[in-house]
Amino acid sequence: MSEASEKPTVLVLGGVGFVGRYFVTWLVDNKLASEIRVADKALPQTASFSERVEDAFDNDIVEFKQANLANPSAIEKVFTREDGSSYDFVFNLAAETKYSQHEQIYEDRIFLLSVNCAKEAAKRGVKCFVEMSTAEIYESDKRASKEDDPKKPWTTIAKYKLKTEAELQGIEGLNLVILRPAIIYGPGATGGLTPRLVAGRIYKYLNEEMTLLWTKELRINTVHVHDVARALWHVAVWYRGLESPPKGADAPIFNLADSGDTDQERINSHIRNIFGIKTGYQNSLISNFAKLNLESVKEDINEKHVAPWAALLKKSGIKVTPVTPYLDKELLYNNALSVNGTRITEVTGFTYEVPELTDEKLLEIIDDFKEQELWPADEMA
Repeated sequence: MSEASEKPTVLVLGGVGFVGRYFVTWLVDNKLASEIRVADKALPQTASFSERVEDAFDNDIVEFKQANLANPSAIEKVFTREDGSSYDFVFNLAAETKYSQHEQIYEDRIFLLSVNCAKEAAKRGVKCFVEMSTAEIYESDKRASKEDDPKKPWTTIAKYKLKTEAELQGIEGLNLVILRPAIIYGPGATGGLTPRLVAGRIYKYLNEEMTLLWTKELRINTVHVHDVARALWHVAVWYRGLESPPKGADAPIFNLADSGDTDQERINSHIRNIFGIKTGYQNSLISNFAKLNLESVKEDINEKHVAPWAALLKKSGIKVTPVTPYLDKELLYNNALSVNGTRITEVTGFTYEVPELTDEKLLEIIDDFKEQELWPADEMA
């Protein structure tokens, strides 16, 4: 048997997205799979890939299939290899990620999409189906949430992710592992921490102090996309190696969060270092007003940021970029994202290679966009 044939075959659903493209690239770089099929409704040619990601997707072992996985008729074709057999591992990274959408969109593009794909995986005897959920399902609390702590989703996406988890646990025969990451950041991220970096760049341009709502202690726990990619693979291999892998309600669930216990002030300290600006927090009067008028506050914040960002882009000759300062209302809630990510290390032996947020790791995000000419030039102060 050849070395290639001993490696697992892999299907990555939603593989063009932020986590998916990094994961595929990491698999290729580390020569872990014999075959990788990427399924996504978005085309790689329109996805602002870095050169490294483009090279990975051009690798001989990677095959791309455009498919709208919200359409059940597309799922069977995606799951079937060229020789008619099934994939060893399936990683579901496909989901609607935009906030403030109509609930039917989340029903179709999170819940039904995941359930239909998981049912296909169970029918085919896939060795491990890894579902990407979110740590936003937990009750907002200063105490770091563990996997069995109370659930109180505070975004609509999280509401449907939790609903999906419960449904997947009821699918008979499904070899399931669920991951609940904190805020994922890293090269290619347009959400998460990136709008805060954009804001830092804007306030440098405006030569003003950047002031945030709420308090410096507000927890915004993080995990680097590198460790998310590693965890995806690690739990699949670990699960396949179990003599009696738990299923159904006993399916393994793991949080993903680094040990840095990131909060607003930690993020602000890095923004100060990177952009050389002052940062602070709104007084309690303004924060209390914001609690009652989030829609109005959101509009004011976006109005403040969008015009100077557009000016920066124009000065740098950038006509189109996925990077934006725009914030949805759900991202302005005074909710702590405090997550205990140690269970995966205790149960499976996984280790985090990026233990905390640093200037260097945030600069990697900016530098990646600069290389693609998607971030304004430094000289535009």
